[in-house]
Order: sequence, then structure tokens, then C-alpha cells
Amino acid sequence: MTIRLRLTLIYSSILALTLVIFGIALYTFQSQDTINALKQDLVASSNKFADLLQRLPILIVIEEAPKQDPPPPKSFNQFSDTQAFQDMREREILRVLDADGNLLASPFGQVEDALPLSEEALNTLQTHEPVFETQSVSDENMLIYSRPIFRDGELAYIIQVARSLTERNRTLNSLATILGVVGSAMILLAFGAGWVLSGLALRPIDRITQTAQTIGEKRDFTRRVEHSGKQDEVGKLANTFNEMLARLQNAYEKVEHALTQQRNFVSDVSHELRTPLTTLRGNLGLLVRRPPAPPDEQEDILGDMVDESDRMIRLVNDLLMLAHADAGRSLVKEPNVINDVIEETVRQANHLDKDRKIITNLSPNLSFMGDRDAFKQVLLILLDNALKYSNVDILVQAEAIGSLVKIHVKDKGKGIPPEELDHIFDRFYRTEESAAVPGFGLGLPIAKSLVEAMSGTISIESEIGKGSTVSVAFPAAPF
Repeated sequence: MTIRLRLTLIYSSILALTLVIFGIALYTFQSQDTINALKQDLVASSNKFADLLQRLPILIVIEEAPKQDPPPPKSFNQFSDTQAFQDMREREILRVLDADGNLLASPFGQVEDALPLSEEALNTLQTHEPVFETQSVSDENMLIYSRPIFRDGELAYIIQVARSLTERNRTLNSLATILGVVGSAMILLAFGAGWVLSGLALRPIDRITQTAQTIGEKRDFTRRVEHSGKQDEVGKLANTFNEMLARLQNAYEKVEHALTQQRNFVSDVSHELRTPLTTLRGNLGLLVRRPPAPPDEQEDILGDMVDESDRMIRLVNDLLMLAHADAGRSLVKEPNVINDVIEETVRQANHLDKDRKIITNLSPNLSFMGDRDAFKQVLLILLDNALKYSNVDILVQAEAIGSLVKIHVKDKGKGIPPEELDHIFDRFYRTEESAAVPGFGLGLPIAKSLVEAMSGTISIESEIGKGSTVSVAFPAAPF
């Protein structure tokens, strides 16, 4: 069952329940109100009739008659010569009974004029209490009100006042029919209106569904759900869906970029390893050649093999370091005096090139939160790169800026073109100017991984002909 159908059924069910409750309440109220009105009329007529009986000038003595053969009833004209009594009209059906419930008087004095009176009602009348009864008279429902008239503490008369319930019942039946027909028509109209309105309300959700299906089929995460209505629940859903699409697009692009990098990484690693392996295989072929190569040529071959082996060892070590960084290797984060680490690293780096010096400009008492060995590895990478691409002295600066400690490594090399700066931290990436410089393009990616593992940041600025500056920032250690 669709949401649209469920919503429509809910609307219709609520309306149907409301109409049923309203119809029952209206029918009950109307039924009770009409019956109360009839009872009030009957009580008022009986009061008037009883007052006339009480004012009769002569107490009518009812002759004793056998119970099985009561005296015939009298007409009102025979019953009393009181003008008001004789002028009473048959708006309500009026009857006068004796204490035993036998008919004494009626408008026309006929035995057939008698109204029903149950034994239970007669017993109730003996206790001075009036009685309402609903009885069938000549196949017609009648509401009969019986009340006692006492003389000197004895029950003298019973007055019966009755009115037909036919009109009332017909009116109530008409009301029930009208309520049923009108209610059914309103439920059908509500079902149609609910179907249309729910369709309009769910149209944005249909668009979201269609957009999701299109995105799934075409993998086009640039698409968005168009919603120009109010920012209600549906509007919020559309905005949330668009935000999710934006995050999916970003994640998808990152995954695509990562897959591209992975393919390039495998290709570059294969290329970098193929060269020394090919060289080693060729040199081994020369060594096993018969007749053997001259001794001096063998020495050259062995030297090449040692160099290529060292080259492969460095490459494998760099790849292992990158793999550890990618695996989220946890680094120790503890306070370290940065001046001591920089001076120690600079002393070691000075042995790499005797012709150039590494100058330091360090602010006193600098401490950072991080791993000492990892920081030293980062600094060695930056100094090694600076020595490779600069023909003059290298400058290392360290300063405290707010809650950060920043280290700058500046060289005076040729600089890096702006279009290549965005790729400088990519693995195996090397600029055209660095093609003749030994290396694999893994130094800066390793440095970036280690810095970020210590919650730091690394950036590079460069100008053609002026050189480059690599900046590293770490959280300062608390004093």
C-alpha cells in the first residue's frame, strides 16, 4: 500500500469517524429532545385536565360493578356538565379511569377508546407516582402518561394523556437517512480530495525518488532536487537530500581521486622498481657470461649492483613509511624542546653537503606537542630537498605564533611553477626541473603524512627565480 493511499484512507477514516460520532450525537439529542418535549406537553395537559377534575362541583360516585363487567364509559358531556370540561379538544388523547384502571370517560364514551395500562404501571400509580409508557394502539406507537387523582388519601381517578409517536419516529428516520446519505457522500468527496491533496503534498517526494533513481542509474552526483516551496517538512527533506548529495559527490570524487592515485601509485612503483631490477638482472647476466668479464669490468658491474640495491632499499623503506602513515600509525604526542631537535638535525644535514651551510634563526624556549623522531624525520626530508634544489645557504626559522609553533625551511632555488604547487605533495610527483635530481617523489608526501598524524599542518610557497619556503606548524606545548 502506497503512502498516498494510506494518507487518503487516514483522512477518510477520520472524517467518517467524526461524521458517525456527530450523527449519533445529533440523532440521540434530537430523539431525547423530542421525547422530552412530548412528555412536557403531556404533563401540562394532564395538569390542566386534573385541575378540571378537582374543580368538579359534585364528587362523582362510581357505582360498584363486578370486576368482570365494568360499567360502560361515559362521554365527556355525560361525565361532567362543566363547560371547560366539555370544550376540551382531542389534541392529546384524554382518558379518565377508575382506581382499578377501568375506563370511566372518553370524548365519545366508547369501550374501544380505552388505552393500555400495565399492571406494573397501576401498582406505581397506587404509590402517588405518575408513569410514562410506550404502547402500541391500533398498530401505532403511543406515548402514554398516566397520573393518579387522590381524594381524601384514596385513589379516585387515573388520568391518561397520550400522543402518537408516528411523526416523531418518521422525523427521526428521515434524519437518520439524511445523515447516512450526506455522510457517505462527504466521505466519498473527502476520499477524492484527500487523494488529490496527498498527491500534491507527496509530489516533491516523488521528485526526490526520481532524482535518486536517475543518480543511481547514471552515477551523476551533480544533480539536485529542485524545491521552490515553503521550508516545511518536505522542504527540509529536499534540502537534506541535496546536502547528502553534495557529501556523496565529495566522497565520490575523493574515491575516484584515490583510485586514480592508487593506479598511478602502482604504476609508478612498478616503474621505479623495474629500472633497478632490470639493471640488476643485466649485471647478473654479465657476471655469469662465459668467458667472464675482465676484473676491472666486474668491479664496475658490482658497483652498479650495489648502487641499484641501495636505491631499491631506499624506495622500499619510503613505501613502508607511507604505508604506516596511511594505516594510521599512532605517534607519541608529548612536549618536546624544538630548539634541541632542530640543532641536532641541522648538524646531521650539514654532512650531506659541505659546500653549503644551514643557518638557523630560532626563538628561545620553543616547545611543541608531537613525536620527536617523526619531527626529526620531517625536518631531514625538508633539509634534503632544500639542499638538492638550492645553490646557496639554507635558512631554518622557528617562532611561536599564538598557540602554534611554526618552522620555516627556506631555500634560494629556481622555485616551483604555480600550476605544479597543487601536486607537490602527491606521491611520485616530480617537476620537470627535478627530473635530473635523484629521488622518487616520496619525500614531501611522507612529510605531509607524518605532520598530519601529529595534528600539524604543512604548506609550501614558491616564486620562480627566488626559491621556496616550506612551513610546518604544530600545537605549542603548555608550560
